[in-house]
Amino acid sequence: QVQLVESGGGLVQPGGSLRLSCAISGFTISSESINWVRQAPGKGLEWVSFIGRGGATSYSDSVKGRFTISKDNAKNTLYLQMNSLKSEDTAVYYCGKVRRGSRWNSNRRDEYEYWGQGTQVTVSS
Repeated sequence: QVQLVESGGGLVQPGGSLRLSCAISGFTISSESINWVRQAPGKGLEWVSFIGRGGATSYSDSVKGRFTISKDNAKNTLYLQMNSLKSEDTAVYYCGKVRRGSRWNSNRRDEYEYWGQGTQVTVSS
């Protein structure tokens, strides 16, 4: 059974940092590409970051230079280090694996084969 469990969200002031984790079971992240996506209140899903099987990374323009995606293959866990947080980063953050044949940086729920329950990140003073 596949499970993705996000953690690490919370309330942080603008300019602050958070580190999100995504513990994965049911498949091996060393063999798969994984994304972070987010959904702000009243808005659609937004792709945030990608990490490939070999460790190649990509970021949306909105987070480039502030967020860093990484993974620990031994722990089968994905991370998202978020620095210089802004109010517009407020959202529920999800880790997810896209379906084969879908866009690697999809922002469509139906193109994700697996994802977790999400963790809330609130950036506010």
